[in-house]
Amino acid sequence: MAEILVITPVKDALEYTLQTAKAIKASSIALDHQIFNDFSSDDTTYSLEENKGRIGYNLINLEDLTDTPSPNYKLVLQLAQKRALDKKVPLIIVESDVEVGPDTLEKMYRFHKAHPKAGLVGAITVDQEGKVNFPYLKFSDVKDKQISTSRSLSFCCTLFSVDFLKSFDFVDLDDSKDWYDTTISQTALRLGFQNYVLMDVPVLHRPHGSRPWKMLKYSQPIKYYWKKFWNSKDKI
Repeated sequence: MAEILVITPVKDALEYTLQTAKAIKASSIALDHQIFNDFSSDDTTYSLEENKGRIGYNLINLEDLTDTPSPNYKLVLQLAQKRALDKKVPLIIVESDVEVGPDTLEKMYRFHKAHPKAGLVGAITVDQEGKVNFPYLKFSDVKDKQISTSRSLSFCCTLFSVDFLKSFDFVDLDDSKDWYDTTISQTALRLGFQNYVLMDVPVLHRPHGSRPWKMLKYSQPIKYYWKKFWNSKDKI
């Protein structure tokens, strides 16, 4: 029986997604991994279908559930919350530009079990050299192995406890936003939970690998901000 539900929202970025799925499959804890395909290209969708049996994940194509264009993060969160509560297990988001280690998810699960008031538990993100990187640069000078924080967690690799999932219905998330890291982090604190970052549980993060258009920020900043504001992308 699965002890955790793991989800990965996907919008193309096929190579990284398959690496993420393989790493999750190699985890030391029993889990159910579900990939939410948010209107990827036909080639990506075909490859995800072809690989689901070989790697071992369930595939949910959002085009079968909604006509709303990507991003559909609120819908993903709502579906994942319901499935986690039905299974009575914590939910862990592992984004498609993140690679976990064999014991990463088990360590997160065990930590949350030892901390009954945990709302969110995030794994620290690092680069290929093991240095803390985006989006957790704000914690790069922390020396403790684990920290409780009032600052927002990223959902690169983050656990949601069952008690928190029971306390806040994701249907109430603001429809005008695209991403909910800050909103959900603050809501957990407001409801009396504690949010943690595990500095001793690193995950490899390839920044913006799950949303390749954001790399324009570094190579073509004018085009990046045009897409961001004129196309109303990335509302948080």
